[in-house]
Amino acid sequence: MLTAAATLEQNLRAVEQRIASAAQRAGRKPEQITLIAVTKTFPAGAILEAYALGIRHFGENYVQEFEAKYPHLASLSDAHFHLIGHLQSNKARRAAALFQCVQTVDSIKLAHRLNTALAEQPPGAGARRLDVFVEVKLSPEQTKSGIEEQHLPQLIEALRALPHLRLHGLMTMPPWSDDPQTSRPYFRRLKQLAEQFHLSELSMGMSHDFEVAIEEGATHIRIGTALFGPRKRP
Repeated sequence: MLTAAATLEQNLRAVEQRIASAAQRAGRKPEQITLIAVTKTFPAGAILEAYALGIRHFGENYVQEFEAKYPHLASLSDAHFHLIGHLQSNKARRAAALFQCVQTVDSIKLAHRLNTALAEQPPGAGARRLDVFVEVKLSPEQTKSGIEEQHLPQLIEALRALPHLRLHGLMTMPPWSDDPQTSRPYFRRLKQLAEQFHLSELSMGMSHDFEVAIEEGATHIRIGTALFGPRKRP
């Protein structure tokens, strides 16, 4: 019987091959795509195992859940932790302290809260800028978070004026479908918006549709199930 670590390694190699194949179809290099291992609901041990296999970017959905794991991850000095779940503005301070990147900025209020949290770091903490993405709501689904397209210019302008935040790109989550091709128009639209605002990075694509996302220009893909198996429920 394979150990969990052996299974993870096999899954990782399979995902890497799929990334390489999708990149080749799109005339891109696999090195242009950052794999973010989504570890929500999985214990800190899963992050440690993935780190040992070479993964350096991890995605978490909830500030409180990651805060409980954080003490076990102090030795991972070059790991990058991305918040990929909806962030309430009242949790901005903790998010700014825990994560290197927040991919779900969707309001000017939240942007200012994050910037203020970094500006108020204690003396001796060292100046730090937080990497951010803007989450864009391209789906009509009420359950999806993100800023509406028509409000995107104002948010991007605000972010570019905040000294402690570094805007990298856009992020979106299409409606769920068993057919990955249904995600393509959403990914294509996100790329158009990124080009319009001169942003080079796109966080889009998950386990079921990341190959389509790569074909449409994704620079960051968020992979959970294809690496770790079905999500563990609380």
